[in-house]
Amino acid sequence: MRLLLDTHVWVWSLLEPARLSRRVRTALGDAGNEFWVSPVSVWELVMLTAKGRLTLLPDVERWVERAMDETPIQEAAVTNAVAIETRRLKLPHADPADHFIAATARVFELTLVTADRRLLRAGTVRTMKAN
Repeated sequence: MRLLLDTHVWVWSLLEPARLSRRVRTALGDAGNEFWVSPVSVWELVMLTAKGRLTLLPDVERWVERAMDETPIQEAAVTNAVAIETRRLKLPHADPADHFIAATARVFELTLVTADRRLLRAGTVRTMKAN
């Protein structure tokens, strides 16, 4: 499987794996799967840490660098096609980060692993329920 980890799923997978369903933990442990993250998720982490809503040690920059180096995860580029796809999505909310992440899943033909009920119910992208 080719899995795009939503921002919270990426963090949980590294810091709180017990929050993930058995199915997701099994998928994350399968070396035959591909794991992807969007730069938009990195941006979300930067914003959350700046607002004090999340603490990543020793800081967000080094946490992301270490997470990318130490796990078999690929960066899904924010391309022109992804930006255009955000306009085609029919999501029930206006969160731009969710639009970019969902568009990334569609353009790169990835399954979005998320606990976000709005994304799970939208039906606009293949999803896997995270918890």
